[in-house]
Amino acid sequence: MAGHSKWSKVKRFKGAIDAKRGKIFSKLSKEITIAAKTGGGDPSGNPRLRSAIQAARAQSMPGDNVERAIKRGTGEGSETQHFDEIVYEGYAPGGVAVIVEAATDNKNRTAAEIRSIFSKNHGNLASTGSVSYMFHKKGQISVPRSSINEDQILGLALEAGAEELTTDQDQYVITTSHDQLYAVADALKNAGVTTDGQKFTFIPDTTVPVADESVAQQVLRLCDALDEDDDVQNVYSNLDIPDELLAKLPA
Repeated sequence: MAGHSKWSKVKRFKGAIDAKRGKIFSKLSKEITIAAKTGGGDPSGNPRLRSAIQAARAQSMPGDNVERAIKRGTGEGSETQHFDEIVYEGYAPGGVAVIVEAATDNKNRTAAEIRSIFSKNHGNLASTGSVSYMFHKKGQISVPRSSINEDQILGLALEAGAEELTTDQDQYVITTSHDQLYAVADALKNAGVTTDGQKFTFIPDTTVPVADESVAQQVLRLCDALDEDDDVQNVYSNLDIPDELLAKLPA
């Protein structure tokens, strides 16, 4: 989940991407609700909502769930619900920087939970701005490698205003500036490109190598615990684990 920090690789390697479907749906529902509240319930005029619905469909989230989440955001009927978006910053063992995006209906509860998770996992919550300056917020779009060749997608992506194209296992990952994500995604769609999804992410300027196995496990336990919290939407870090150590870590 953390850009080029290897956190995404770690999650795939450990199988954590196969988290309980209910928890995935909960995170997606919150994003849809927030998007609908901030930009309206019509996806054609609300790029963030359009993106959130696309992510939900990619996870086979039922249409009824999507509609209920939209209504909670727009306040239709008795479905209204309010979430505050909060970003927490902290440090994991080994000096690894961590950013946590949360969506909550009770800021005091969530702050206490996040602080507790950091403390129990040998990390510490930090003040606003103490970590985020090490990262840049970017947009990322995933495109199946089987759907198009690299030269074609590179040309289309650059023409649309993307910053970078990298290959990641079975996908191309297109990186954009944070304010160009939706424009680039729409341009690719109009060009007939199939995408697996689009999202905002925090990419670290530099990474922190962790070669000690016990420290690496502590960092991963912290990130996993944060990711499992019901109020947490995304976890990012500047963790860098050598591939040979990653292969030794328990699944």
